Amino acid sequence: MTSNLVLVSKLCRYLLVGFGVLLFSGCSTTREKPQASVPYGPDEIKRQIVALSEQKHSFVGFALYDPELGKMVVEHNADRYFVPASNTKLLTFYASLKMLGDTIPALKYTTSGDSLIFWGTGDPTFTHMDVKNSVAYDFLKSRKEKLYYIDAPFASTPFAVNWGWDDYNYYYQPERNVFPIHGNIVKFTRKKDGPFATAPAYFKRSLKTDTLAYKHGDPFVRAWRTNDLTFYPKHAKATFSEEVPFITSPEMTVQLLADTLKRPVKLLKRTIPQNARILKGLPADSVYKRMLQVSDNLLAEQLMILCSGTLSDTLSVETGIKHVLKTYLADLPDAPVWVDGSGLSNMNMITPRSIIAVLQKLQQERGNERLFPLLAAGGRAGTFRNIYKANVPFVFGKSGTLSHVHNQSGYIITKSGKVLLYSFMNNNFNVSSSDIRNEMERIMTEVHEKYGLNSQKTSYSKL
Repeated sequence: MTSNLVLVSKLCRYLLVGFGVLLFSGCSTTREKPQASVPYGPDEIKRQIVALSEQKHSFVGFALYDPELGKMVVEHNADRYFVPASNTKLLTFYASLKMLGDTIPALKYTTSGDSLIFWGTGDPTFTHMDVKNSVAYDFLKSRKEKLYYIDAPFASTPFAVNWGWDDYNYYYQPERNVFPIHGNIVKFTRKKDGPFATAPAYFKRSLKTDTLAYKHGDPFVRAWRTNDLTFYPKHAKATFSEEVPFITSPEMTVQLLADTLKRPVKLLKRTIPQNARILKGLPADSVYKRMLQVSDNLLAEQLMILCSGTLSDTLSVETGIKHVLKTYLADLPDAPVWVDGSGLSNMNMITPRSIIAVLQKLQQERGNERLFPLLAAGGRAGTFRNIYKANVPFVFGKSGTLSHVHNQSGYIITKSGKVLLYSFMNNNFNVSSSDIRNEMERIMTEVHEKYGLNSQKTSYSKL
């Protein structure tokens, strides 16, 4: 009995002590102070850029330029070189504005007796399936003379340096040449189950069907060194639209011209005549818009070929690039390593601050009113269609993606009414591009919403 009383006494003491502790802590006047909110400005933007680099283990470059202040307000690795991918098309765009004028030259020609002799300028729009242009087609179709095609001298290769040889079968890497036809691709389309259409129909003769599975899962595959095509029904959807590049050559050009025009065209092997006349084609802006908004690689490459044609009868992407670097882009902060028109090559390199300088030049050349409608816009058709969605677009620019590369450069309109220039480059990451894109969208959307609201307190940061 005594032992039970002792136990009860001890238990009561423990309970009283515990209750006292709870009462004391509950009555305490000590409160944890809420964290002060971080003021938004260049320092906070810089902090988020650095955090992105650390979290994704990526190499990040960033430059944000405020034209009203006339200075860079945020820089992070802005003087370091990055693989730009399709941001390279901004250089191609600027080169074209400086060298091509308002209209694309569709072809060159001369007449001799009952013969019309013609050759290519590099214009990529002849019977292009997405850039409607019938100027050259109608011209050649309606002429009464016999048609003779000369292959203009071409100093570039069908693929540029460091293009992926194993991408030859994919729509984004068609060959470069002096007279593209149908965008240098074969297009296969089907609506619901049933037969599919082949355009140009010329390639039906090269197509066979294989009921087995293809190792890469592609429904249409071209042979590596020929234009032989194979259809794998096992990989085809009920409805599809597939594009496969074909191998170009002067002989193929003539065969496709004859097939498309429904009249004889002969290949003439001779030097191009000196008394050439130029047939004007599409307004240049229609080509620039397609090239920039959907990131069309063939259009970009051919634009640089067209630029070279203003310098010499020998067409060459490299000649056009070399000339632009020595003239119109000689004053960039850091000289780019520029090897192709589209950015498909991972040999291209440029710094974010040089991209900013190109964006400034584009503004000076065109002004925002004529420039922005040509670029990809947030939430609108093009490469920005799934990001920056808003009733009124506030981002206009160019994206660029390769393996382990994802970039954006362009113009952002803030709620405070500023138009800022930015270049946001990410290389060498091992996560998905969508992860990087989501973080870029989050950071730049915050720039749109908050930048300039407290401009009187703004500080400027540089790493």
